Amino acid sequence: MILLNTEELSIRYGAKTVLTGVSFAVNQGEGWVIRGISGSGKTTFARAIAGTVKYTGKLNIRYDAQSLLPAKTLFVESWYRFTNLEGDRNFYYQQRYNHQQRRDTVTIARELELYGQEYALDNNRLQALMSALDYDRVLDEQLFEISSGEHKKLQLIKALWLRPQLLIIDQPYTGLDVKSRGRLNDLLNEYTVNGGTLLLISNDAELPSCVNHFAVLMNGQFTTSDSAVVFEEKLLQPLPEFLKEPPQYSAPTLIDMKQVHVQYGDKQVLKDICWQVNAGERWLLQGHNGSGKSTLLSLITGDHPQAYANNIKLFGVQRGAGESIWDIKKRIGLISPELHWYFDANATVLQSLASGFFDSNGLYRQLRYMQKQQLNELLKFLDLYDVKDELLTTLPLGKQRLALLGRTIIKNPQLLVLDEPCQGLDQQQTQYFNKLVDEISKNGVTIIYVGHFETQLPACITHKLVLQDGRCIENTRL
Repeated sequence: MILLNTEELSIRYGAKTVLTGVSFAVNQGEGWVIRGISGSGKTTFARAIAGTVKYTGKLNIRYDAQSLLPAKTLFVESWYRFTNLEGDRNFYYQQRYNHQQRRDTVTIARELELYGQEYALDNNRLQALMSALDYDRVLDEQLFEISSGEHKKLQLIKALWLRPQLLIIDQPYTGLDVKSRGRLNDLLNEYTVNGGTLLLISNDAELPSCVNHFAVLMNGQFTTSDSAVVFEEKLLQPLPEFLKEPPQYSAPTLIDMKQVHVQYGDKQVLKDICWQVNAGERWLLQGHNGSGKSTLLSLITGDHPQAYANNIKLFGVQRGAGESIWDIKKRIGLISPELHWYFDANATVLQSLASGFFDSNGLYRQLRYMQKQQLNELLKFLDLYDVKDELLTTLPLGKQRLALLGRTIIKNPQLLVLDEPCQGLDQQQTQYFNKLVDEISKNGVTIIYVGHFETQLPACITHKLVLQDGRCIENTRL
């Protein structure tokens, strides 16, 4: 039985054609993956199916009246867009670490309670899902306090709790650790066994066994095949000259932590962390979702207020000795999923990259001549020059992330903090960015790179720190 069918479906955004005459059919109970480079129209097609964008042509969904699953289509976006108690999204980046503001959003437990009431769902099923994805420990947290991986789990738990007849998931593995990916695949297999139809938008190689149909979206059209498609590797262009210059280090040891603890009430997030990062080292930081990685990084970037209560030296200066947060940030280039969430929605691509000179959330200052030169070099290097005057938020997610990666490196800082920098990038862009990191590392820059998968890491890594439940379980030179 055909569940989903499109005929001559076309979508335009203003003068730009995204999809042209797409004909596509999915049978009930099938598992599909849709692949394609960033900007190919994958997410737009999914939104058309979900009924959130306008299209021309035909799109029919024929639900099975005999199915025990709800006659619904659910589209899980690539990231979770939540609001505060007043119904808006007026959040700021450091807010998740300020636990004096505990009433700005609902807790995870309350969010799930309201969702279950809305759809009259079985709480026993919820408990099984939370157990499978190790989610019980965050139930008392507020929405803005949890990490990107924990947000993704929340989306997935709600979707698999509802179990609609047609489930579409954009970037299902974003932010998930290795263990959680495996458990998610088991849950997706179970979903299709019970009659669900699955459509994944993903370029990941690791997929649930229920996925046995593959489609590639390219130049506004679909092609199908019997197996996964490997995209051609993009060649790295010559590095801009300013990124070849060695950073000017202010101290031989950039980070020195001794017996660092972070605690909220009775909950310990970091426990007895000792870590030293010397100039020129390239560290891999790993740990399961909720292990404390983001909190550890927030102590380094100056965003966490408990840094003052710990024995931490940054760039040779004891934290709390009178330096400002901007004294710290001017030495660091940072990219993280959370920074992307809270970035200025009114900033153009050019303004987004240029804001890296000033560590601001958007561009509010005039650029000097040399800064303009560097900016143009980097825009061309990242293939973003032609879209430099467009709003960042109008670009495909992968290109948005590339623009923010450009923001990270534009001032050629002493320390690069790359927190899951390839979230939302396709395979080609991930390979490209990691080659870029390898090339930049030749100038002696210090790097902290957060990544879950050994196959998706730059080759330049020299050291490794692994967290588990807030404790350091590995601190080694590779």
